[in-house]
Amino acid sequence: MSETMNTEQHNETILAGLDPNIVRMYKRDDAGTLIFREAWVDAGGAEETDAAEGSEHGAFFVVNHGTVGHVSTSKEAAVNSLEEAEAMLAAFSEQCTEDGYAVLSREEQVLVVAQFALKSDKVSDRDKHLAHRAKDALTPHLAWRGSGVLEKLEFTAAGHGLGKLNIYIVAPDAARAVANIKVCIREEKLDFTKLTVATSPIDDLSALRAKHSATGGTAFSL
Repeated sequence: MSETMNTEQHNETILAGLDPNIVRMYKRDDAGTLIFREAWVDAGGAEETDAAEGSEHGAFFVVNHGTVGHVSTSKEAAVNSLEEAEAMLAAFSEQCTEDGYAVLSREEQVLVVAQFALKSDKVSDRDKHLAHRAKDALTPHLAWRGSGVLEKLEFTAAGHGLGKLNIYIVAPDAARAVANIKVCIREEKLDFTKLTVATSPIDDLSALRAKHSATGGTAFSL
């Protein structure tokens, strides 16, 4: 059953900013290329214990690094406890800082909006399916390239009975994020011909300008 576009229950927060469980840091190399390192603790059920034997399940310390916009390289190491993994995470952060890497705050990044044109200003089951497929595809695609974090998605009315699906992404590099989004949506066959991608300073929605659109123009509205 369809519902009108202006009902707030369809506006879904994906992530309230960056994942606090991941240490993600950036810097520019000698050639000016933006690169990143990140690490996290994969508990792997380490907090659970075997009642019969009292043994812990394995935990892992995972390190990932690469050039922003390109598939990164990942390596994990088994650890004996979450405490050991957390100590390794702290040491990783300290080493990255010594190597010139820094955490980018939201304010130091840019806003990228991937927008799909919809056939109606009512949210259909097909529209909801598109939203979830896009979220599920874009989240890992951008994460493994260090090129953006999904912040929220929303359905809005476009006038004349039409609608829009807006996917908000916080990105360290606008051009890389736009390129990655286009590749992901095309590969996943998610209505690429209905896609527009715009960028702006992080908190200036009025400055959003299309960097990719079916018409080739720069006009953009949420």
